[in-house]
Amino acid sequence: MSEILGSGFDTHAVTNQPPLLEHYNLYTSHIALREAVQREGAGWADPEIAVAGAELGTAEWIARGVAANQHPPELKRFDRFGNPLDTFEFHPAWHECLGWLKRHGVDTGAWADPKPGAHVRRAALFQLFAEIEAGSLCPTTMTYGAVPAIAREPEVAAEWLPRLLSPHYDSRFVPASQKAGAMMGMGMTEKQGGSDVRANTTRAEPVGDSWYRLVGHKWFFSASMSDAFLVTAQAPGGLTCFFLPRFTPDGRQNPIRHQRAKDKLGDRSNSGAEVEFQGALARCIGEEGRGVPSVIEMATYTRLDCANGTTGLMRAALVQALHHASHRRAFGARLIDQPLMRNVLADMALEVEAAVALSMRVARCFDRQDDLAELALRRLLTPVAKYWICKRGANVAVEAMEVLGGNGYVEDGPMPRLYRQMPLNSIWEGSGNIMCLDVLRAVARMPDVVGILDAELAPALGRDERFDQFVAKLKNALVRPDESSARRLVEQLALALQAALLIRFAPEGVAAAFCMSRLAGDWGNAFGTLPGNSDLGGILVRAWPLS
Repeated sequence: MSEILGSGFDTHAVTNQPPLLEHYNLYTSHIALREAVQREGAGWADPEIAVAGAELGTAEWIARGVAANQHPPELKRFDRFGNPLDTFEFHPAWHECLGWLKRHGVDTGAWADPKPGAHVRRAALFQLFAEIEAGSLCPTTMTYGAVPAIAREPEVAAEWLPRLLSPHYDSRFVPASQKAGAMMGMGMTEKQGGSDVRANTTRAEPVGDSWYRLVGHKWFFSASMSDAFLVTAQAPGGLTCFFLPRFTPDGRQNPIRHQRAKDKLGDRSNSGAEVEFQGALARCIGEEGRGVPSVIEMATYTRLDCANGTTGLMRAALVQALHHASHRRAFGARLIDQPLMRNVLADMALEVEAAVALSMRVARCFDRQDDLAELALRRLLTPVAKYWICKRGANVAVEAMEVLGGNGYVEDGPMPRLYRQMPLNSIWEGSGNIMCLDVLRAVARMPDVVGILDAELAPALGRDERFDQFVAKLKNALVRPDESSARRLVEQLALALQAALLIRFAPEGVAAAFCMSRLAGDWGNAFGTLPGNSDLGGILVRAWPLS
């Protein structure tokens, strides 16, 4: 009988499946990003980023990103005797991720060594790491955004900046005075206010020596494992920003009481919580009543990283689709060689390259802190980039998942995690409407910014009639912007800037396809509807030279 039931009944031969995508260089295979690093002033960092790209593309690092999300942090509110703990336990992969990010200065390296191009270098590394594990980028960007605010408070800065600027990561839950390096979290959102931080009800009562006691709550307390937090509360002089350490100066745990862990759609590796402040000690950052300007300053940096993070996630989704299509065969040919699939893949590749170009151009603004024109552009373009790139991310993830078919829909692969992560950056640090209103405020309060924008777009004029016509319409829309049409205006701004960068710096076929589809309307309502005369082959080879 055993001979009868022999190997002839074994039907589980696996064929026509792609190999695992691993042991490749995330950076050198990403031509658009590599060119942007050179163009925007960080060419000196190219060899270093190439080494990082090779490391992150190994099977070991890809597995760490998977493990950190398969084993989310567990809240420990009390010990077995009932004493409050208010800590999270993390999988070792989480700590390995933060160790890598801190060691490479993806949090504060641009402040620790502020050479020209430092913020561009950092943006490139941020985008690459987003392809591996996005949750650990939350405390990374908050530490980045906190530095300028803390630097203005001499006493806090003297004690804390050396720790924040340090490349050392210490996972221990101990006072920061015992650590060589520290990281920051934030807590602005309350349940009754959301984006309206002026509606916050948490109270701050002065107790002497620049210290306050906070009583209240935070509905979203981000990266609650951090060593300190920037939070908002109502002081006697109005809404104020505060520096809230995890431990008090005498080494006791500050009374930040966790009510529950947030069960989030994505970002599973990262700890988010609802907390109550039961007389927690904090120091004022800036003047009493000036909390909103402090929050806006911090958000400027973290909003840049919302665009950077989504750009990295989009690239990850695109690469998975390109890799799959390069190996999977159907109807007698590889998917990537079939005309309709080529259109879909090339269309997504255009979206990703445009996102890279815009996000890296905005990063250059952050490298030119003493250039008034660049500062004005930063004020305008940061919410533009955050709005548009983050809006496009989910569309790319859905289409890329469809390329993989059923294989893309199962939790064994990377696509569900990428898909769940996509909405976060649109919501975090101000949702879409907040970004659009911020752009309107920038235009209204900085009359010179329209002229500065014109100068940014001018070098691309005269090279593509569709772009010229689109810019003329945009200038008319900027004359008297209307709030109800703010989303349309911000979309036009983003597309004009992306097109200008592609016309100037990308191959002609890339720029022409972008202008035909995104500017001239020769496009459908889904990816895969590029005009028939588009250079699909050139776009695909550029997007994935490994095919």
